[in-house]
Amino acid sequence: MSLLKRLGKEELIVPKKHTVFHHSKSIPEDGLESKLHNFLVEEVKKAANADDVNYEEIIEKKSDEFLQKEAAHLSFEDKQAIYKGAKNELVGYGPITPLLENHEVTEIMVNGPKDIYIETKGKIKKTSVHFKDHDHVIRIIEKIVHPLGRRIDESSPMVDARLPDGSRVNAIIPPLAINGPVLTIRKFSDTPFTIDNLIQFQTLSTEMAEFIEACVVSQLNVFISGGTGSGKTSTLNVLSSFIPESERIVTIEDAAELKLSQEHVVALESRPPNIEGQGAISIRELVRNSLRMRPDRIIVGEVRSAEALDMLQAMNTGHDGSLGTGHANSPRDLLARLETMVLMAGFDLPIRAIREQIASALDLIIHQTRMKDGTRKITHITEVLGLEGDTIVTQDLFVFKETGIAEEGKIRGRFVSTGIRPACAEKLELSGFKIPSSWYVEEWRV
Repeated sequence: MSLLKRLGKEELIVPKKHTVFHHSKSIPEDGLESKLHNFLVEEVKKAANADDVNYEEIIEKKSDEFLQKEAAHLSFEDKQAIYKGAKNELVGYGPITPLLENHEVTEIMVNGPKDIYIETKGKIKKTSVHFKDHDHVIRIIEKIVHPLGRRIDESSPMVDARLPDGSRVNAIIPPLAINGPVLTIRKFSDTPFTIDNLIQFQTLSTEMAEFIEACVVSQLNVFISGGTGSGKTSTLNVLSSFIPESERIVTIEDAAELKLSQEHVVALESRPPNIEGQGAISIRELVRNSLRMRPDRIIVGEVRSAEALDMLQAMNTGHDGSLGTGHANSPRDLLARLETMVLMAGFDLPIRAIREQIASALDLIIHQTRMKDGTRKITHITEVLGLEGDTIVTQDLFVFKETGIAEEGKIRGRFVSTGIRPACAEKLELSGFKIPSSWYVEEWRV
């Protein structure tokens, strides 16, 4: 895809509304970077109508010519810094471009132009990277959300979006953000994690992975619960990789993040209201519409509101093997949250009727936790057995048993089976999976 098609012509022009390169400090290098950027914008615009244009080559060649003429007094390193800064403004996302390209960085948090933090290996630290001013941050936010048909301004000061690689983006600007525009990017790997990666990261054990794969292939309805940043979406992506190629999959998300390896996938994305406040399409409407699309599997990126009712009804009406995630502090807490979300649909349903729906629809809850040392672990694989009286009965099949903290601050523990034979064992065996007797051996000895 050409640079011009990827950015859009308007992305190559400095917006009149926001002065990108204005800065209170009078630094010659800053001025040169601004001049180089504006010079490159004009050169790219000149070449825009030509066929088979190599924009990368033009940017490099014209930058070299400009710096030889305007910055002959600077060192090679200073010239390279100016060139990279101008190029990142033109074809990247400004000062945070190197952070986005760094595979060790998992989250980028811009708290105004001067305070930029990153998360690496589960730990947060401040960087020396900075924007020039508030307008500079807002311009980069607009550059991210504009290609998606979304907007951010005083009348709509919050936005959820995604980068081309699927990384999740949230932005909020004044007047809601008091200290300046805030941009949060949760990066996703260029190549989606596999189950082997999760085992390597010690997110779960090999036995747990084999059990989960058997459950997904056998079309059990599975929910992944956990707190913010616990890795629910990454785990959902891994679970979806177990779905057979022969099945039609419909994914529904606020911002499309899932990267499925199957060929027969229909990806749906909700839509916020337009500038007149009209035209919004919610997750709930997409779930209802997906039922008319002949899905074998429905995957909802995150269930957070009234769509819970439609998702449960889909699970109860022949759409077995559906997957979803939800915020919760424990498997039991997820059940309580589902009750609340169903009530948000606006129907005055008895609690017992809601619990019957939940108990009938859900087969398995996989609970993931971000530990104190920054690692993510699946701490519970819990089976939903049904309703006894007014209580949904569950049983833990696998748990993470924490045993202490190592000297370097790492959490110590191990994944163990609770020694209980799953109620779904017969269904798994009918699908061709043999459950080892070792899964039923309790291993609580410390």
